[in-house]
Amino acid sequence: MTIFMLLLVLLAVVLLVGDIRRTLIIKPIFSMFKKVLPPLSNTEREAMEAGDTWWDGDLFSGKPDWQKLHSISKPALSADEQAFMDNQVKTLLAMLDDYEIVHEHNDLPKPVWDYLGKEGFFSLIIPKQYGGLEFSAIANSAIVSAIASRSLSAAVTVMVPNSLGPGELLMHYGTEEQKQRWLPGLANGAEVPCFALTGPQAGSDAGAIPDTGVVCKGLYNGEEVIGIKLNFAKRYITLAPVATVVGLAFKLSDPDGLIGDDANPGITCALIPADHPGIEIGKRHNPLSLAFMNGTVYGNDVFIPADWIIGGPEYAGRGWRMLVECLSAGRGISLPALSTATGHLAARMTGAYSYVRRQFGLPIGQFEGVQEAMARIGGYTYVLEAVRKMTAGALDLGTSPSVVTAIAKYHMTEMGRQVINDAMDIHAGRGIQLGPKNYLGHHYMGIPISITVEGANILTRNLMIFGQGATRCHPFVLKEMEAAANPNPDEGLRQFDQLLSQHVLFAAGNVANSLFMGLTGSHFASAPVSGETKRYYQHLSRFSRGLAMCADFAMLVLGGDLKRKEMISARLGDVLSHLYMASAVLKHYEDDGRQQGDLPLVHYAMQWHLAEIGKAFDGLFNNFPNRFVARVMKLCVFPLGNHFSPATDKVVNEVANTLMTPSVVRERLTHLCFVGDSQTDPTGLMEQAFVAMYNVKGLECKLKAAQRSGQLATKLSPAELIEQGLQHQVITDAEAEQLSHAYGLAAEAIGVDEFDTERSLAGQAQHTHDAA
Repeated sequence: MTIFMLLLVLLAVVLLVGDIRRTLIIKPIFSMFKKVLPPLSNTEREAMEAGDTWWDGDLFSGKPDWQKLHSISKPALSADEQAFMDNQVKTLLAMLDDYEIVHEHNDLPKPVWDYLGKEGFFSLIIPKQYGGLEFSAIANSAIVSAIASRSLSAAVTVMVPNSLGPGELLMHYGTEEQKQRWLPGLANGAEVPCFALTGPQAGSDAGAIPDTGVVCKGLYNGEEVIGIKLNFAKRYITLAPVATVVGLAFKLSDPDGLIGDDANPGITCALIPADHPGIEIGKRHNPLSLAFMNGTVYGNDVFIPADWIIGGPEYAGRGWRMLVECLSAGRGISLPALSTATGHLAARMTGAYSYVRRQFGLPIGQFEGVQEAMARIGGYTYVLEAVRKMTAGALDLGTSPSVVTAIAKYHMTEMGRQVINDAMDIHAGRGIQLGPKNYLGHHYMGIPISITVEGANILTRNLMIFGQGATRCHPFVLKEMEAAANPNPDEGLRQFDQLLSQHVLFAAGNVANSLFMGLTGSHFASAPVSGETKRYYQHLSRFSRGLAMCADFAMLVLGGDLKRKEMISARLGDVLSHLYMASAVLKHYEDDGRQQGDLPLVHYAMQWHLAEIGKAFDGLFNNFPNRFVARVMKLCVFPLGNHFSPATDKVVNEVANTLMTPSVVRERLTHLCFVGDSQTDPTGLMEQAFVAMYNVKGLECKLKAAQRSGQLATKLSPAELIEQGLQHQVITDAEAEQLSHAYGLAAEAIGVDEFDTERSLAGQAQHTHDAA
């Protein structure tokens, strides 16, 4: 006993006496921690440090505060923003003919360009003091979505000046002189901006930008000034062919120290008039035949004054940080808005088409194979709208959550891809024949564009979401990394000492709670609501604990190798992503007043998210290099097995029927979808045919009953069936007229465009010649 007590005293001394603990325990751990830290380039470090954490931090903590989520105000349009939607946006949509834009003009008509500038569509984010509209992020998102449901080419044209580009960079970093010079013109459309970042040899790896700027002296307006000699070649630059002002990213050097002490400041951003000597707006690209302007920009020995650097010379070398901090607009607003528009359009039109189109005497939407794809469209569209609102709402709160916007960009564009694929499968031949009647074809062609820009999706999923999330959102890792980087080793050791004990307790708590929740089926986890969504909150709390635990194990065991184990980090990122999107779904349901009619959509979405989380965890456990640790993690997360699966057949059937029923639920789900007022517009025609066919549902049942009884013959054409129904007095004259009208609309709605053969071949030959 004496020996045992002495050992306890010795252990207490080692653990409780700071200097002894740090020397014997913490210092060796600290040294090991420094060795396993993943190497970070300067661009990676700046990306890691840029932006804020938001709800993603709660999810990574293992203890999401659901009341905090519910307390966030519902994103809503102001009176001015709603008026703009009801008037200017509605007017613009009526002016757009997407088939004509793409196939006849390959550009927006001049009246549309003029209207966009006159009514402030290029100034959504510019402050009112400079002539802009100064709209919220949620309004920006809604406006772009509504336009995209009508024309992707028009939406991209509006989107770019209001996302990453000269306008946003000037607002955040520009000098007052620069703001006064450029923002009023950008606001009224007199100036058309583009931003030139990507080049033939540099895309995602910004550090590899070969475009150079050398600080030197030169002549400007007849006077010698300190400036920059630029040489650059850029491609994939949206709006470049029509731009009047070029934002440019380049690698700056200052060998003679003319603007500072650093000889190589690094990536810098400048704003240059497109007609400045030496600037060459090159040839136009053809982005999958869509009509928005995209092309190349070149410069050879272009001299600009140093004060054309955005923010002035003191912002030399801060370009990459500026760009990363401003990426939230493109990732969190613009691209998600395009994907949401695809969902709204696909859900509304596919539901209508599935009811109007008949095979084997039934609407094709009554076949379970079609219903499976329809449910995916409906469920994903509900998720798209929920994530759109929650992410844009976060930006309106003044945050800049880089991880959240990366999640939105990757998963929403991928959901948009799945939705349009399902819509095309259901429409079949109706979907693949391009012409004025086709409302899906250009969206199908446009989806890869959204997936490619603002960081290709492969990069976003495999490197960014968890790569940044693990560091930015973890309660301790970033602080521990800062301690390791402290130039004062003693101070860094003390900081690490304080953090490590908290980190150990945090990790132990997550292990214990994950196991407990797994064994009890999450039943003892807290939930802010009762009813049909309660269990979803409990399961998400459980998986939040599991993510926090698995992230710690992955970082501890793999260390710097985790950066190279992209498939491992991607699966952890998938867990975080689906936790975030599922949170958005639940908040959306609460914000909309817990509408009973929305429950099938909520159930579909939540069951899909939980199944995907389970799938990601299984992929992690099955492929984790250390098999013992993998078994420990699996035991804690799924002690009784993984029993989460996608939506049940009952839910699938309910969602499909929701899309095929005129109702407030369908209206709410697809409220941003443009629907034409007349039969001359393909969306208006399909909607009118759908409503007409739905309204004769009872009459069709009456006729089918007469056929089953033998009163009427079977296998009749619609016209013959109506005629026999009249002859046998199954239907009245008025009912026959109603049926004829509905069947006529249906026949016209499912029809496709036809073209003269010689004209089509000639057009194809001309197009081939132009492309060559």
